[in-house]
Amino acid sequence: MSDNNQKNYRELHKPRTAFASREEYLEHELSIMAPRRWGINLPLRDYRFELEDWVPAMAATIGKIVMVAAVVAAFAAPLGLSSEFVIENARYEMLIAAILFVVLFSGFLNPNANLAGTHGPLIPLIPLIVASGGHPMALGIMVGVLGFALGMLKGGSLLARLTSDGVCGGLLLYLGFIGVTSQIKSLFAWADGFDMGYLAFVIVFATIVMYAYLEHIRMRWLAIPLGAIMAAVIAFALGAPFEFSTEPGIPNLNPAYWWGENTGWQLGLPELHHFIAVAPFAVLAVAMWSPDFLGHRIFQELNYPPKAKKVLMNIDDTMCIAAARQVVGTALGGGNLTSSWGTYMVPAAIAKRPIPAGALLTGLLCVVAAIWGYPMDLAIWPPVLSVALLVGVYLPLLEAGMQMTREGKTSQSAAIVIFSSALVNPVFGWSLTMLLDNLGIIGDKARGQSLSRRDRWVIPGITFLILCGVMAAIGMFPGIPALLESFRSLAN
Repeated sequence: MSDNNQKNYRELHKPRTAFASREEYLEHELSIMAPRRWGINLPLRDYRFELEDWVPAMAATIGKIVMVAAVVAAFAAPLGLSSEFVIENARYEMLIAAILFVVLFSGFLNPNANLAGTHGPLIPLIPLIVASGGHPMALGIMVGVLGFALGMLKGGSLLARLTSDGVCGGLLLYLGFIGVTSQIKSLFAWADGFDMGYLAFVIVFATIVMYAYLEHIRMRWLAIPLGAIMAAVIAFALGAPFEFSTEPGIPNLNPAYWWGENTGWQLGLPELHHFIAVAPFAVLAVAMWSPDFLGHRIFQELNYPPKAKKVLMNIDDTMCIAAARQVVGTALGGGNLTSSWGTYMVPAAIAKRPIPAGALLTGLLCVVAAIWGYPMDLAIWPPVLSVALLVGVYLPLLEAGMQMTREGKTSQSAAIVIFSSALVNPVFGWSLTMLLDNLGIIGDKARGQSLSRRDRWVIPGITFLILCGVMAAIGMFPGIPALLESFRSLAN
């Protein structure tokens, strides 16, 4: 065993002045870290804080405010709950995430687990969940239980291993392109709302120039804070309307209030029929985790040095912690639906920083934003929000997808992923293309022949059939009525 393998992080650490560039210093830090999995990890002893850690922390906080508010609002609208309820519950969720999970787990106990974030792809289905008789608490508990089972059985890492670079690259390209177009559309819709459509063009054009220049000088990790500040300054200077409305305060911390029959959600506790109603959606939500978690780990691998294996995200541990966060958050009264925190992991990978230091700063910023109130208004202001997501998440996803699909064999699989995802959704595209790719019908045929029968078609085939059954049941196939609704009609 070499001397380096016997030394700990503190002994292997070198000052910044010992390296020719900042990038070399950060890559050396990543290569010498050896986080304790399910042990106590401490600053200075196991990792250090760097200026770059503020970038993912800021991006993650902005993303958390936006995404949690979007999930709660999606529940609140069909339930007839007010916008004040949405802000109050979002603030409560941020405190739960920051204090109980971001700081405790990703910061200290398991720095190989990504932060537990928000399940954005499920937001469009929430009105359908409510219309089907679903209950937020029933859905949250089922997602948590199923996710914990998948993590404990190491199903997440298994599915990640069975997903080729072509399939994963195609997913990143699809998600990146859809994200870019949606944010640009939402920015123009915001500007057109007060007859200043040109403002959106100016902001997006300035963002393109800024991002290209940061790429040129190899400082892309600054894109989020600089982009958010630039967008806010341009919007203010050109007269875009904005006002602070969320005042400082602490949300109600009593779970009984949130799950009361006449307070909070005004739904009371769920009954058996509520769990039955949300079961298909819970299965689909957890199925969406695997490609999501895989994409975040791949993004680390593309940006970290080859020797930094010990700081890579553990998919199964992340699933277990996300599932635990889901159950606890739901039981306490929160409305968030959990997944891997993409608005943290993507900027952290770009900035070449490991999980723990930025996690602690994220927890701090989330607590400050939730209690102070005013930062929540600024974070969800369309120019700040859209630019932060564009340069911090979606453009990097496009770049990573292109990097993974350079070869002809991988581009075949990538094209099929994009095609089938556009037909239904990314879960359908991922599961179908993974099956075709492992069978050797598309992509690298030699790779398919090297797999065992179980890995080649049994597991991918079962995964595809189960997901298709769930999606057919809740009506996610275009032009095909939901099977559950058909069965209810026949029963009546």
